[in-house]
Amino acid sequence: MTKAIVYALATTAATALLFGCTTDGPAPNALSAGTPTAAVETATTAMPKTIDNFMLADASYMGHELYRMSDAKVIVIVTQMNGCPIVRNLAPALKALQAKYGPQGVQFLMLNSSLQDSPEAIKAEAADYGIDIPILKDSNQLVGEQLGVTRTAEFFVVDPKTWKVAYRGPLDDRLDYGSQKGSAEHPWASDAIEAVLAGHQALAATKMSPGCLVDFPGRGKVAQISYAKDVAPILEKKCVACHEEGGIGPFAMTNYDMVKGFSPMIREVLRTKRMPPWNVDPHIGKWADDKSLSPAEIQTVVHWVEQGAPRGDGPDPLAQKRHVAQQWPLGKPDLVLEIPTYTIPASGVVDYQRPIAVNPLTEGRWVRASTYVVSQRQAVHHLLSGYIAEVPKDGKGNEDRWGASMGGYAVGAESTLWPRNVGTYLPPGGAVGFQAHYTPYGKEVTDKSLLGLYFYKDGQKPGLVMHSSVVVDNTIKIPAGEARHEETAYINVPKDMLLYSAFPHAHYRGYASDFWVQYPDGTKKELLAMPRYNFNWQREYTFAEPLKIPAGSKLIAHYWYDNSAQNPNNPDPKKTIVWGDQSWEEMFYTAIRYRWLDETSAKLVDYDRLMDQTRLLGMFDDNMDGVIEKAELKGELGDKLAPYFAQMDQDKSGAISNDELMAALKVMSGGRRRQEAQQAPAPAAPPAAPAAVRPGGGR
Repeated sequence: MTKAIVYALATTAATALLFGCTTDGPAPNALSAGTPTAAVETATTAMPKTIDNFMLADASYMGHELYRMSDAKVIVIVTQMNGCPIVRNLAPALKALQAKYGPQGVQFLMLNSSLQDSPEAIKAEAADYGIDIPILKDSNQLVGEQLGVTRTAEFFVVDPKTWKVAYRGPLDDRLDYGSQKGSAEHPWASDAIEAVLAGHQALAATKMSPGCLVDFPGRGKVAQISYAKDVAPILEKKCVACHEEGGIGPFAMTNYDMVKGFSPMIREVLRTKRMPPWNVDPHIGKWADDKSLSPAEIQTVVHWVEQGAPRGDGPDPLAQKRHVAQQWPLGKPDLVLEIPTYTIPASGVVDYQRPIAVNPLTEGRWVRASTYVVSQRQAVHHLLSGYIAEVPKDGKGNEDRWGASMGGYAVGAESTLWPRNVGTYLPPGGAVGFQAHYTPYGKEVTDKSLLGLYFYKDGQKPGLVMHSSVVVDNTIKIPAGEARHEETAYINVPKDMLLYSAFPHAHYRGYASDFWVQYPDGTKKELLAMPRYNFNWQREYTFAEPLKIPAGSKLIAHYWYDNSAQNPNNPDPKKTIVWGDQSWEEMFYTAIRYRWLDETSAKLVDYDRLMDQTRLLGMFDDNMDGVIEKAELKGELGDKLAPYFAQMDQDKSGAISNDELMAALKVMSGGRRRQEAQQAPAPAAPPAAPAAVRPGGGR
């Protein structure tokens, strides 16, 4: 043990007394150093036999799900709160423990259940005191409640084989209610870790922590919760829209008996944040049509389940009204386009289909909303669309023919609503092309999906024009077995923009995502944080107020991928993964909706083309210094371009600028066209880069 650690722990008791962080239980002299304290456990709540699964985000908005750490040999959870001198002085000892046991497969986490500490404040505190262990923010206090947390600096040593708590208490006996010693006679936490590593039973008696008290205002004060008065109104407001007859939820919340039967599952999905399917962190951004539950609503439902989900008195609000999903939730559309039917086989792989629907309009109309009605929800992964000026002779609605988007569908995102006075123009004639991703699920079915379009009234013309694009990276390369592989991409914003929404998308290995703006002066602001991406739910997140993005800014997305065996959805953790259409491949794809501030429906602009000119640079330039270094040429395209790096680097600066990249692509494209015209083998040359990614393409 280093002198710094001994000194820090030796001064902790005196500091705790100074700041009033000692126990409100027995007086300091009631216990002698090293005495087991199981007999005075009245100051703490009962220790759970096992820990239920949970998912919490750390102070950097990265999600951590307990049961996905089952490959750890031991899990150690230490309670933390900002401003507590006990925890602050514990930092060197924690670092020493992590250095000793981390290489042996021990996972260390900290748990902050304090109501007053924001993620930003927790992150600052950790930086000030050199804490590099993830600090999980328990905003709803449900994890702290289940663990029986009362104080900071409590160590919970957990055996991942059984999820049993092997030990709960302080680090050791150097601090014991004002007494302090230079060295520990009883290194209880270390002994417990060693015992679990060796497969032995740890110390049974629970020790008292000398840490600061953590306030749990609801603990012991939760009265009997009423299903009729408290729980059913929450379910009806936030859950029934999906959990209704014909809805997308797996069961309908038709009455108390149905809810009671699923109540253990309801508690689990709330603790692991699988439900409601609103995956952005509430501490970042404000959203229109926010479908999340508030902390108070989550606590009410979970506490009700933990009380046994009692029926109680009063009528059943869910049984009094029949909730049935409407075919057209926005009302009858002005135009319904039938997407060509497609029979999805029971098994196998279905390539992306690109059908068209002929546009019957003889006059152009401005679109204000769209809704998809999908007949085979289990088989249809997504549908995307774009207007095509002329009906393709080959009947293919390929994305390179698309103009304006007519909206899209994914599970959980079925309607697209344009803001007031903003629209997308649908010219007369032509067709609407679709990108259809079908997934077999063991039964042959035929999908007969519909697209409903809602127009502004005849003669009414919105003053503003909606656009859609994407921050995309088809150069991603995810190593086999890696649990938190990070990829970065950005797009440059050439003119002043008003940003309306963001729609993150990945596949089975997608773990987390975020979205930032970097302003022209270099400052950054986080716009969206998604600690845990859920492939089973796709949603557009619309800002409560559109965000002004000035010209010269960058819109930046980060994705983290879990290609390890701990990802239960991973088709093959032994395989290196690159970009691909199918779900077992991967994507990096954040769709955005926006408008250009100086554009009106009477004065159209072509700024999207300017944005596309730096898109490929943003895919490769991971360090965002404005040029591409050779090490940044990754993925399939990067592997093909790398041999020609010196040729593209015309000024011999050691990096490729965007002008050099565009010049090289122009040469490559010209060479390919000449090759096709001559129908003769071409000399060795780098391949042409892919065409600019169309909004929605390849999702």
